[in-house]
Amino acid sequence: MNFRFHDTVYIQIGDAELSGELILPDKTRSLVLFSHGSGSSRFSPRNNFVAKKLHEQNTGTFLFDLLTVREDQVYSNRFDIDLLTRRLIHITKYVTSQQDFADLRLGYFGASTGAASALKAAAALTELIGAVVSRGGRPDLAIPEISKVQAPTLLIVGSLDYEVIRLNRKAYDLMRCEKRIEKIEGATHLFEEPGTLNLAAQAASNWFTTHLAASITKNMNVL
Repeated sequence: MNFRFHDTVYIQIGDAELSGELILPDKTRSLVLFSHGSGSSRFSPRNNFVAKKLHEQNTGTFLFDLLTVREDQVYSNRFDIDLLTRRLIHITKYVTSQQDFADLRLGYFGASTGAASALKAAAALTELIGAVVSRGGRPDLAIPEISKVQAPTLLIVGSLDYEVIRLNRKAYDLMRCEKRIEKIEGATHLFEEPGTLNLAAQAASNWFTTHLAASITKNMNVL
């Protein structure tokens, strides 16, 4: 596959320098920003697997770390959803401010606790975000802001991840956007069972392909 852009990008936020891998297939018109779960990073093998599936559908990806290495050593930072949301919003605005990427339609992919920051950021950037996908996520941690999300949202859960299913249903009932829960049969929280991660990745790819294909009006007043 040919790429029009494939590089490590560094973004300064206050005293923190964050880094991420930005990959754009040649014919891409859309970009999905990843918000990783607690203790994970842009090197997450599961999220990179999902990213490759998106590339096959000509969807760009931006996998980045919302915490520096030093910040990540402070355990409480991993669950500071407000901090992670602010960082995600900053990175989203950075992308839209760059001329080379400003025409891309944007989506969020959140895993585990990263789903909460993705949903809270989507609630704040309603004119920019065209779709959200949560994999094994904790959307309940985005309450009460979750009711403000306007982007079509897919919640992917493993059929054997019983507590997370309960928490997803709690959040789902409060959402006012187009929404769907997708259960991956035989999967537990990390989708480690054979074939289950592929099914989750395909579901995410289909959601983004469908919902980022529509035009998104960008209100520059949010920048």
